[in-house]
Amino acid sequence: METSLVFFSQLNMCEPKEKTFFKLIHGSGKGDTSKEAKIRDKEKRNRLSLLVQKLEFQQDILSNSSGHLAKETRISPEEAVIWGESFDKLLSHKDGLKTFTRFLKTEFSEENIEFWIACEDFKKSQDPQQIIRKAKSIYEKFIQNDAPQEVNLDFHTKEIIARSITQPTLHSFDVAQSRVYQLMEQDSYTRFLKSDIYLDLIEGRPQRPTNLRRRSRSFTYNEFQDVNSDVSIWL
Repeated sequence: METSLVFFSQLNMCEPKEKTFFKLIHGSGKGDTSKEAKIRDKEKRNRLSLLVQKLEFQQDILSNSSGHLAKETRISPEEAVIWGESFDKLLSHKDGLKTFTRFLKTEFSEENIEFWIACEDFKKSQDPQQIIRKAKSIYEKFIQNDAPQEVNLDFHTKEIIARSITQPTLHSFDVAQSRVYQLMEQDSYTRFLKSDIYLDLIEGRPQRPTNLRRRSRSFTYNEFQDVNSDVSIWL
């Protein structure tokens, strides 16, 4: 963790994150339009995205120690037990949603719950211009290829959304939201119920700093189909 944080401190924190990424990805700025160069650029983006998520999570742990954990321990074991009855009961409880989001961050798959929350908010929109604006924001952040928080959706679902994004309705993301919900319910939720985060709550134990896990299987397959494994990026 210390090595990673040293790297993070070397980034210019006064610049926007996007500008810093651009410098790291493009280096000297010399153009190379070959197919190999595009693959290398995509590989760099994926690695940097994962690395920065890891570093941000480590910083979050360091800066939110005692106060954050004290708040978590206020959740009663009885409340936490109810979350284990169904995924819907977990998400419908404010503290349950926050705790599940915290768990997903340990697996670097928080984009799933953030997409689900964004869709819930989107369906409450009333003004036509607000619907268009929010739909475009959701599409660019979660749906389109190489989106910063791209969720795992099949090509057909993505195509349907892409064709309708210029004239969206309140139901434009229903299918995608349902697929992501099922993915979390069948995959992440089962691991959440076995995690230290949840078991500590139902046993009434003080919450411990969470450990980083591998990237969840919910990570978009398309992002890694052209990327060679290189563990040195984490060292």
